[in-house]
Amino acid sequence: MTISAGKLWGMRRLADAGGRFKMLAVDQRPPIKNLICEKLAVDEAPYDQVAAFKTMLVRELQAEASATLQDPHFAYPASVHVTDPRLGLIMTLEDSLFQETPGGRLSAEIDNWSVEKIKRAGGDAVKVLAWYRPDAEPDVLAHQREFTKRIGDACARFDIPFLFELLVYPLATDADQTKDYVEMKGKNADHVLASVAEFAKPEYGVDIFKLESPVEAAAVPGVGNEGAGEVQALFDEMGRLAGRPWVMLSAGAGMADFRNILTHAYKAGASGYLAGRAIWADAFKAYPDWKAIKTGLVRDAVPYMRDLNALTDAEATAWQEHRLFDGKAGLPAGDGSFRHTYPGMEG
Repeated sequence: MTISAGKLWGMRRLADAGGRFKMLAVDQRPPIKNLICEKLAVDEAPYDQVAAFKTMLVRELQAEASATLQDPHFAYPASVHVTDPRLGLIMTLEDSLFQETPGGRLSAEIDNWSVEKIKRAGGDAVKVLAWYRPDAEPDVLAHQREFTKRIGDACARFDIPFLFELLVYPLATDADQTKDYVEMKGKNADHVLASVAEFAKPEYGVDIFKLESPVEAAAVPGVGNEGAGEVQALFDEMGRLAGRPWVMLSAGAGMADFRNILTHAYKAGASGYLAGRAIWADAFKAYPDWKAIKTGLVRDAVPYMRDLNALTDAEATAWQEHRLFDGKAGLPAGDGSFRHTYPGMEG
């Protein structure tokens, strides 16, 4: 299957030389700001503290990554001078402050930020998180679908990969209410799978899915362990429904749990990971002791990423070998007409 020139180049930029995604997320906002507020006993995290931590993450961990995911508030403006230009750059578009309604959550773009600005700033891909529950109220579902389609259309117009993240969440009638960016307790695997099935439809224009485990992280046994068969069947179905390259998110899972998740995901055809807190959250607990944070990153996070990368090299599916591309993604056969057939902004 052919792929547009801009999306092909962007996908290649995000992956390593073998076509596998080893992507580091440093775009988190509430999970970082909340801990800083708690430790400093303040209502608003100081900008310089958030920016300094994100810069440290990029500086200390990027050597193990194929790409970094950065936000336009803190990470990009603070760390662009230390970001390795040889790596892929993903930039986030969704506002971390979603609207909670009785019928479900409503997502929105960051104000004064767009797909066009991401492309102009040098981004290789656009990342968007959408909260989604297939049993939410119809008006909420319509809003989330239109939100996603609008961004997918813009990514097609600017010819940049659309990396789409899905997370289920508790509705007002559910137990274990939380607005934190954590895995939903007691989540229903059917809700996860139905969400993937919806956004795999071509009208949304998703190029890469960033997916959560269909089973709570702590309950994922890992391939080869007791109970693995039933869990693997869910991962297999998720991969089938995705219908395009996909990676796993960590959603705050611990190191061991996330590694177990990846063993199932890779067996189901995933092409890598895009993770943050599973990698660096333990080190961040030492805040505001910057020396201790750096020690934790070097001592624990770097070896952990190397372990994940070895697993990824051994078991993940190269993105261009996904069945969507019939084993090889590329441009149409060359006949000298590329400059004529490649559409411009007016196309």
